[in-house]
Amino acid sequence: MNASPGKQSIAALVPLRGGSKSIPGKNIKPFCGAPLCAWTLRALLGCDFISRVFVSTDSEEIAAVVRSVDARIIVHPRPAHLATDSATTEEAIYDLIASRDISEKYLVTAQVTSPQTTSRDVTEAISRLLASGADSLLTCVRTRRFFWNDDGTPINYDPARRPLRQQWNGTLMENGAFYISTVDRLRAGSARLHGKIAVHEMDESASIELDELSDWETLEAAFRRNIAR
Repeated sequence: MNASPGKQSIAALVPLRGGSKSIPGKNIKPFCGAPLCAWTLRALLGCDFISRVFVSTDSEEIAAVVRSVDARIIVHPRPAHLATDSATTEEAIYDLIASRDISEKYLVTAQVTSPQTTSRDVTEAISRLLASGADSLLTCVRTRRFFWNDDGTPINYDPARRPLRQQWNGTLMENGAFYISTVDRLRAGSARLHGKIAVHEMDESASIELDELSDWETLEAAFRRNIAR
């Protein structure tokens, strides 16, 4: 997990609250033979750019599972008031930075609800950020759906010139897999996306986030099909 010589070392944070109303125990629920969180954690650990991986959690049960995934993961105890349903990811980020000596220039914040994330995704995204000189980065998937406002006005196309799907680039949609931020900007109170923002496009299959049980069943079936290939 140590950064390769000559490359910028980067820290990573995975926020893991203990409570989940839609899918009880979601963050450590078995997913295709491993705890859900293991897929994202292993993707981060497999990226040569990343020097340290932190998990912020209020749950001893989650902490124990995380340690069993890999002993290199650093568990950061999250205060209870930052682990409520109304607590934001930014609050977890600020708490980590205020409590730990984060000397790295950048922080990757990853969500385990996107287990499709691979080490290659993280590596390519970091390379894109560094090459572009951007301050932050988000992950997106490309969708070729037409979107409308409530008032009947189109958002991303001209109905009078309806494009053919194969001739249209579509629209990039944020998928929430992971974000990269400049630590100094975060320390000053910026949101995770700030300054010049870069985009890392992921495969369309990464559009599914595990927020409901139906999402879980759909994505697990897709994962098993890919494993069987």
